[in-house]
Amino acid sequence: MQVLMLSSSRVGDESYLEHAIPMINAHLSGITELVFIPFAGVSISWDEYTNKVQTALPHLNIKGLHQFADAEIAIQSAQAIAVGGGNTFNLLHQVYEQELINAIKDKVNQGTPYIGWSAGSNICGNSIRTTNDMPIVQPKSFEALNLVPFQLNPHYTDYQPPGHNGETRAERIQEFCTLNPTTPVIGIREGCALLLQQNKLTLKGELEGVVFEAKSISILKPEQDLSHYL
Repeated sequence: MQVLMLSSSRVGDESYLEHAIPMINAHLSGITELVFIPFAGVSISWDEYTNKVQTALPHLNIKGLHQFADAEIAIQSAQAIAVGGGNTFNLLHQVYEQELINAIKDKVNQGTPYIGWSAGSNICGNSIRTTNDMPIVQPKSFEALNLVPFQLNPHYTDYQPPGHNGETRAERIQEFCTLNPTTPVIGIREGCALLLQQNKLTLKGELEGVVFEAKSISILKPEQDLSHYL
């Protein structure tokens, strides 16, 4: 499989997907067309979302999955697939509603490059139970694409606003691990990504990541080989 799981679409005040373009270009070497899945978009129309990605990646011919007469055939014939961020629950709800979960999994398992950011990365794991998003809609299942056999937490941060008494991100993930001690959760910080290529999993970017396993927390270094999590 060839799967690029970006934590975010932006870093700081950079332009949309600016930091990710080198990783995307390397991932899509020789590819000219991209099918974009905009289903995580809620406050933006899917046409607008597709145009936004096309503007950020003008060297590719990008078409939204919703713009095809037959979405399943579009997936089956895609050179590459990209899935944008937004609300993870709405994204997975639409994937199930349109009966596309197996089509996407099969296509990626056949070697078609996949790129996700934020919600689009969340659905690469076992389930979406470690997303940061609010469950604004109920999908048929929380089970996701299972392209990697662990959970993801994009936008991972240690920041705690002064005076804020709610749980930290780490504490929320530790709650998951308490109930699911055999399932690792990998937190990827903004500007970073997980790259699965030729059965090798690597942390890309300049910042450290973090992995939660049962009661332990470990730091992941940039370019670290994480293939033992596959």
